[in-house]
Amino acid sequence: MSVDHADKPRNETRHERLDRQLMELLQGFRVAVTGVQVLFAFLLTVPFAAGFDKVDGPGLPLFYIALFGAAVASVCFIAPVFQHRILFQLGQKPLLIRRANRFGILGAFALGVSITAATTLIVESLEEKAAWTVVTAVIILLLCAWAWFVQPYLTRLTANGRPDGDDDP
Repeated sequence: MSVDHADKPRNETRHERLDRQLMELLQGFRVAVTGVQVLFAFLLTVPFAAGFDKVDGPGLPLFYIALFGAAVASVCFIAPVFQHRILFQLGQKPLLIRRANRFGILGAFALGVSITAATTLIVESLEEKAAWTVVTAVIILLLCAWAWFVQPYLTRLTANGRPDGDDDP
């Protein structure tokens, strides 16, 4: 029997807990991968759009950072699904959950970089003042860092004294 973070006992076996953890991870990935796919698809079409030849200076490196960030995020969010298919019924669920968790964190980092670069590229293309480009990049990067990494990490630090029933991968 494991204990959730609200100190309410869960009446589940180790296998039921692993099944739940995997489903929770994959459900989270379903949400994230939709956004990544839209961003990645958009970035794949940009070089073929009219006016892309006018992107120069910092615009091209920003585009490449956004493109490769979206590609890495796609790989990270999709990898656990294929690993699960390949390792199906081999008793590797704890390993799959740990890997999926790591892929999710890396995918979120890559997505944050991609979103920051794509947004900065657009502002850089529209705005004549370089200061606005820098401000945009900093705001987007800080927002992603806070919402996706810093805030949950701080919560994790404050929750360390509470029993967690080995619930987190």
